[in-house]
Amino acid sequence: MNIQQLENELWEAADQLRANSKLTAAEYSMPVLGLIFLRHADNRFKAFLPEIEADIPAQVPAAQREQLIKLGFQGKAAIYLPEAARFDRIASLPQGANVGEVIDAAMDVIEAEYPVLAGALPRGYTAFEPDLLAELVKIFDRPAIKAATGDVFGRIYEYFLNKFAMSGAQEGGEFFTPPSLVRMIVNIIEPDHGLVLDPACGSAGMFVQTGHFIEDVRHAVVNDSVTFHGQEKSDTNTKLARMNLVVHGLDASNIRQGNTFYDQIDHLVGQCDFVMANPPFNVDSVDTKKVEGQVDDSGRLPFGLPGTNAKTGAISNANSLWIQYFYAYLNDSGRAGFVMASSASDAGNKDRDIRERLVKTGHVDVMMAIGNKFFYTRSLPCTLWFFDKGKPQDLQDQVLIIDARNVYHVVSARSHIFTDEQHANLNAIVWLYRGETEKFVALVAHYQRQVDHWLTSLPERMAADTAAIEALAGPLRAFAAGATLAEVNSDQAQDAHITQAQLDTFKADVASAQADTQAVDTIATLLAACAQARTAVAAADRTSHAGQVALQARLDALAPQLKAVGKTLEARHKRWLNLLDTAEKTLRARSSRAFDGKAARDAKRALVAADAKKNEAPTVRDATLDALKQAAYFIQQVHWLHSRFPHGLFEDVPGLCKAVTIEEIAANDYSLTPGRYVGVAPGGADDEDDFAEKLREIHDELAELNDKAAELAGRIAGNFQELLG
Repeated sequence: MNIQQLENELWEAADQLRANSKLTAAEYSMPVLGLIFLRHADNRFKAFLPEIEADIPAQVPAAQREQLIKLGFQGKAAIYLPEAARFDRIASLPQGANVGEVIDAAMDVIEAEYPVLAGALPRGYTAFEPDLLAELVKIFDRPAIKAATGDVFGRIYEYFLNKFAMSGAQEGGEFFTPPSLVRMIVNIIEPDHGLVLDPACGSAGMFVQTGHFIEDVRHAVVNDSVTFHGQEKSDTNTKLARMNLVVHGLDASNIRQGNTFYDQIDHLVGQCDFVMANPPFNVDSVDTKKVEGQVDDSGRLPFGLPGTNAKTGAISNANSLWIQYFYAYLNDSGRAGFVMASSASDAGNKDRDIRERLVKTGHVDVMMAIGNKFFYTRSLPCTLWFFDKGKPQDLQDQVLIIDARNVYHVVSARSHIFTDEQHANLNAIVWLYRGETEKFVALVAHYQRQVDHWLTSLPERMAADTAAIEALAGPLRAFAAGATLAEVNSDQAQDAHITQAQLDTFKADVASAQADTQAVDTIATLLAACAQARTAVAAADRTSHAGQVALQARLDALAPQLKAVGKTLEARHKRWLNLLDTAEKTLRARSSRAFDGKAARDAKRALVAADAKKNEAPTVRDATLDALKQAAYFIQQVHWLHSRFPHGLFEDVPGLCKAVTIEEIAANDYSLTPGRYVGVAPGGADDEDDFAEKLREIHDELAELNDKAAELAGRIAGNFQELLG
């Protein structure tokens, strides 16, 4: 299943509401998320239903049978859906039925069954135009959606949260923290047991990612491993949080509404194993009188009050409140990770004093600078802070500083993310700093296995690519050999007559392309090198850093060949496809009996890019080029790690990371801004992929500016015409 295409189709369908209804994005976002919730709940219900029904004797009466089904869902990672809430029933309503009323009723019966969702599910579906709502329900009932697994639907749910944040459906996008940042926090603090708190939980993305970590990395049952506690000021966001947790099969019973500045969760102070959050930045109106009672070594503000506004008396900036809250909720071995405005790591006056006391505890673990464009609704840098009250003694007097502002992947001119490998590589810095070298070695081994996998696939894919080229060349050679001027000029409707010189030029070009053995020779050379590399992979000791370094020397030498062959193949594809275009469009090959048009079209389909909108499988060309790119890509990941940490141990890397002592931090007035410490990477340190990424970003930004300029020019021209008219 093409998940990205599925997401895009669903978003386009949902966005019809913006174009074709009277509702604003803020008004239709929650109902659409409600439909996604209902569809996902139905999918999970049906996944468990056969197993439950198999345990119920066939002779049990229908009414009693339904009760036994309901009982069977207890303890399952799904919710029981009463018949009135099942998606099939809603999707099969006859034309003219009031779909809105039926969906509202479905939400009612689900909440009646599950008190944890009471008041959380959206209502008001009767406000939608009935035909438009019925069409949306049908879209959510497509076979691909019905077959989607829980993980797929969880991703779709997160995708919609992201898109609504980008469209401004919620004020400031505060309910949604970009997955790249959430995942980075979870990867570094590793929340796998005990009490996990997010006192600014938004849509509970931190908890959902924690669930993925526990299941995928720890291979444990989430609800048996951790207890989630979340607090959120907005009623809408607490509803989203409960829906998001339930849709992922997670316990939502400890999500509460409250303003964390004033509503303390007293029983959790000093008790949490993990705290994570993305709080609102730079809040400037917190009532000082309501929080000054929290100042206490054992309270929520162990390091004192921040500065106040001289005119209003309110806290002038609440960043230092949040920082202390996250610290205070931790138990004696707890870890915290949170997003914070970049300014907080360098703020002066009382914020500086608070930071000094915090640093002197020895519990500041990692500081990571993040670049622009990771947030969907605004472009601003931020910093990830990490505390660890259980730090080993040898790390108590230092802080790991990472400047990740130059590590990102461009999604668009306005959006950056971390790829899976960028996540892992940044995480590897933390592993080495903590002395967890075995994780570093395991990551490199994983990358080298990936290289081996893609190299293994190359012979078959190369052969298929060459066969596809030969299949295309055959009809073109036949046409070049047998075409006559009389045939190609037989269509009297054509004004332009083809000359013998054009036909001779084409024949010469086909002969030249056929005689060009560069691609064949380059492929043969590469395949021989790949076979040698695979032999080296098989013989290498990939369980040790030394063995991996020796193997990587062979793979690094192979990388330029992989890229060169990719370019050679693309040139070969382009050459033969251009010859086909010339034959069909210029020389009217279809008029010639010497040309097999069907064979040529079939061969072309094996080479041209797949149609993503039709969810077509990758072409032979795509598959071959992808294998080359993937092999080179994973070689580059190891190169990135080994070039920075050649001994497999942590060391300071200019422009990237440094272990900074508390003494050094004191000398810098207790600033925790990464840029102050790591310095600048040496000139020319960027590799070809980094350069290509930055060049693409510039290109995308230029394209966006050009589009805006064209739109603005059109509006100006229109306004000018109105003035003249």
